[in-house]
Amino acid sequence: MTDFAAKYGRWALIAGASEGIGACLADELGARGLDLILIARNGTLLDEVAAGVRDRHGVEVRSLVLDLTDPDVGERVAAATDGLEVGLVVYNAGASDRTSTFLDNEYEHSLKQIKLDCVGPVALARHFGPGMRDRGRGGIVLVASLACVAGSATLAVYSAVKAFQHNFAEGLWAELRPHGVDVVCTPLGMTYTPALQRMGVEYDAASQMTSEAVAAEILEHIGDGPVHVVGENNRAVASQVWTIDRRTLVEMMSTASADFAARRNA
Repeated sequence: MTDFAAKYGRWALIAGASEGIGACLADELGARGLDLILIARNGTLLDEVAAGVRDRHGVEVRSLVLDLTDPDVGERVAAATDGLEVGLVVYNAGASDRTSTFLDNEYEHSLKQIKLDCVGPVALARHFGPGMRDRGRGGIVLVASLACVAGSATLAVYSAVKAFQHNFAEGLWAELRPHGVDVVCTPLGMTYTPALQRMGVEYDAASQMTSEAVAAEILEHIGDGPVHVVGENNRAVASQVWTIDRRTLVEMMSTASADFAARRNA
């Protein structure tokens, strides 16, 4: 197992840490001896996660209650981490909570997705990246989605912002790798999280990974950038999908999205 404290430093930051994959990432990093800054909107859940990690692993955990779509997200995070050498940043926020057409969604909802999935990662990478580069060590993880492979009906903006994360991580990897900084985008397939449960989706071991399994795999592959698709089955799908012509791929993605929406609404 990688010695995370030696490789990345004492402090790690997780954006989107109040439940599901983010909470599991916090527990995994706490078990590896890292102190943590955890960010999420829900202060009650966030404090529960922080307390649990402290109790189980004896590390320092700080909570920052923050909406990552706020216009001053960079300044707020900078103030909360002032004086700390943050060597690992995991951006786990940005799940989709709707499967509806672009024109049926409010304009503000679409803008919020862009702020959460595009502006947020850029703000955090821009703030913490220079220190990592100058120290010659660090890590940036963008937890994305296989929705990034192509545009899709009912997920037009979501698939677009996940494609942004994919390409942004590739570019950062190329720029920061020579300086000893790991960058990886980790697209996920269907993962059983509390958010998915609230959408009325039942757990299916054949098609879904658990949050615990996803978190463990992400952390084992931070150094395997620029992209590591999480899950053996998902990697097999991705290897085939990326060879399909774009029109066929968009049609396939749209059909899959429509099928998911139908099951959810049944």
